[in-house]
Amino acid sequence: MTTATADPATLPNPLPRPAGELAELERAWEMPGGWRRPSAVNNTYIGKLYIGTALLFLLLAGALALLMRAQLAVPGATLVSAGTYNQLFTMHGTVMMFLFAVPIVEAVAVYLLPNMLGARDLPFPRLSAYAFWAYAFGGLAFFCTVFVGLAPDGGWFMYPPLTSRVYSPGLNADFWLLGIGFIEISAIAGAIELIIGILMTRAPGMTLSRMPVYAWSMLIVGFMIVFAFPAIIAGTALLEMERAFDWPLFDATRGGDPILWQHLFWFFGHPEVYIIFLPAAGMVSSMLPALVRRPLEGDRAIVAALMAVGVISFALWAHHMFTAGLGSMSLSLVSVASMAVAVPAGIQVFAWLATLWRGQVRYNTPTLFIIGFLITFVMGGLTGVMVAVLPFDWQAHDSYFIVAHLHYVLIGGMVFPVFAALYYWMPLGNGHGLSERWGRWVFGLTFGGFHLTFFPMHLAGLLGMPRRVYTYDAGLGWEIPNLLSSVGAAVLGAGVLLLTIDVIRTVRRPSKPHGDPWQAPSLEWIPSENYATRSIAQVSTRWPLWQQPGLSEQVVAGQHWLPGTVTGLRETLVTGARHADLRCLIVLPGPSWWPVLGALGTAAFFLLLTVKWVVTAFAFGVLAVVSVVAWLWQSDRLPEGTPTHVTVGRAPPLPVGATLWRSHSWWATIILLVVDFTVLASMAFAHIHLSMRLETCPPPGAALPPLETMLLVVGGFAVSAALYGAAGRGIGRSVLSRWRLAPLALATATGVAATWLLITGMLATGLSPTTTGWAASIAVLLSYQGFHLVIMLVMGLFVACRIGRGWTGPRQRASYDNTGLMWWGSCVQGVVVALLPHAMVWAMS
Repeated sequence: MTTATADPATLPNPLPRPAGELAELERAWEMPGGWRRPSAVNNTYIGKLYIGTALLFLLLAGALALLMRAQLAVPGATLVSAGTYNQLFTMHGTVMMFLFAVPIVEAVAVYLLPNMLGARDLPFPRLSAYAFWAYAFGGLAFFCTVFVGLAPDGGWFMYPPLTSRVYSPGLNADFWLLGIGFIEISAIAGAIELIIGILMTRAPGMTLSRMPVYAWSMLIVGFMIVFAFPAIIAGTALLEMERAFDWPLFDATRGGDPILWQHLFWFFGHPEVYIIFLPAAGMVSSMLPALVRRPLEGDRAIVAALMAVGVISFALWAHHMFTAGLGSMSLSLVSVASMAVAVPAGIQVFAWLATLWRGQVRYNTPTLFIIGFLITFVMGGLTGVMVAVLPFDWQAHDSYFIVAHLHYVLIGGMVFPVFAALYYWMPLGNGHGLSERWGRWVFGLTFGGFHLTFFPMHLAGLLGMPRRVYTYDAGLGWEIPNLLSSVGAAVLGAGVLLLTIDVIRTVRRPSKPHGDPWQAPSLEWIPSENYATRSIAQVSTRWPLWQQPGLSEQVVAGQHWLPGTVTGLRETLVTGARHADLRCLIVLPGPSWWPVLGALGTAAFFLLLTVKWVVTAFAFGVLAVVSVVAWLWQSDRLPEGTPTHVTVGRAPPLPVGATLWRSHSWWATIILLVVDFTVLASMAFAHIHLSMRLETCPPPGAALPPLETMLLVVGGFAVSAALYGAAGRGIGRSVLSRWRLAPLALATATGVAATWLLITGMLATGLSPTTTGWAASIAVLLSYQGFHLVIMLVMGLFVACRIGRGWTGPRQRASYDNTGLMWWGSCVQGVVVALLPHAMVWAMS
């Protein structure tokens, strides 16, 4: 390893810091106490709550699994009924995938990344708080359906027609469809936060080539969430519309197609496997150098492999549909991609093995869990290649072989690294690590119990045992594998219980300085408080704590960037996405109840709609909207007297805040637009898919409005977009005067008129969404555009109020600019909705 010697004269702040500077920094970042504590938005506070809640859901899902294994331990058991068993396995899968796996990787990132990147906090602390509280409120309420017999029972994949109103007439499926919706919203909010934080708030000098592999993994996963999760949002919306309004989108008897659900679900579902695995791989790549005292072998190759996995994973969704009757060409291409993804995954495995081989391995608990991860994940990967082979998959599909493969990949590939991470990073919480003696017992029980549970399932599957059966007859050869699996589940549960007890007793110990027990190379081990580190490090190497002697002491002494608060508020630095050069200083929002209330309103809106309490649900929906608007109203407003530029060290004065493409909020809105358009693309795919199934398009008895009418709609949206732009001309030079309300009002009126003409023009043709899947798919597109009309009205009123108050000018233009992005996006979506049906008719004529 090379080291970079530090010349004190080159430090950003080489002189001793004023005595009152630290006190002012502590005041700005002070945590609210007592009953106000839930309003805190610090990443360390939210991250701990996030991690704790996710681990709670792991325990709850595990308890459901133990009940299932008790039922299947012997033939003909009657511990639970068939209906109860269906609820158990549906909730187990749903909780593990939606309430534990994705949230835990985002939770760890929220807690770790700011310190690992050298930032004070993530750039949108209130967004992180909103994401957590929406997840906690909604997830816990959703889980409680188990206790009242309303838990979903159609499997965690919710295939129609089993989940249609005909075959699932109760509310069970609705709880899944509406409950999962807000969980996905929470995940997307977290992804946007992490992407912007990683790209724009790294420590000065932390170029992309010096960025930790864990940060790379979360950056890739953030983009994967942005493109994958909208498909399940669209799918759940479509299935709920079919159940609620009898729109036959998945009803084959009326022109729908149940295979459409599988396409939408697995376009999300298979990338989700890698969304879960890649952060765990990033954790392993970050822990391993410290554990073996050697830099990671092939770190750049690992980053390239992470990118390759992220890209290839989107070509694999039909991997789960090999028996669905797709064409041979499609199946062959997906089979090849399913095998190809093993190559970049293998590159990472070989790099980790090389690091272990060349390092000084110490067999402590995190190292044991990493070794256990490598063994288990490789075994799961090998069975993954087996099921990528079409003839084998046709035999093993929907058997217990697939159950075993899934758990080897998910538990071996994610849970074991998370347990290693708990032992490795636990001292950051309160200075105390988990027990090493207990840890060896935890590893032995969990590793041994896991393999005893799931390895026999391979054999049961090869012997013909299908998935999702609640009992079986004796004499089929399944007795011994199932008994072994049930015993193994009890051993695995004992290991997790022992870990839980150790975590609880460690968390309850008095806090002390955490130090650096691993002599790790990354920045998160620099002593920190609520404000993160005393100053923001200047990074000049790949492994800063190893290669920059004295860096930790210098940062603690305030000798690096931003050792205090130059505005008296919470601040962090924005740096360039590629080279991490200083760009500006931004003021971060402090504690607030609005994210909590907004999250409560969001969760209650979806859950109360499920039980048909429509009026109460919309009241909570209004609470959510009002809370978000109030939260945004407080943003983009610097206190009077805030300077335009500040000095933070030996650098030219930095601007306070930024605008347009230099602004972090502008880029966050761009990413939100990508999510929005991906949802639209998923709904458009549904229309295209159903149209291509028709012999003639439109089907007999259906029609489209004249193309001239739709061109008039297109013109209306174009005029609305142009008028909004005209309302903001000159905003970079002066505050917008109130006369700008006139073009804004005209832009709103034109957008409303275009949307109204679009909807009424379609309905005037006699479009009946309950008759055919084709008509229902157009109604879905119109509904989505109607939703955007509401957004345009709310955001237009918001901007109008800010213009009226004189809060829209050169330094306070983010609200106008970001609303403009959403406005223009809504107009473009209106054009797509107006022209897509005509384009499909033309293409099929």
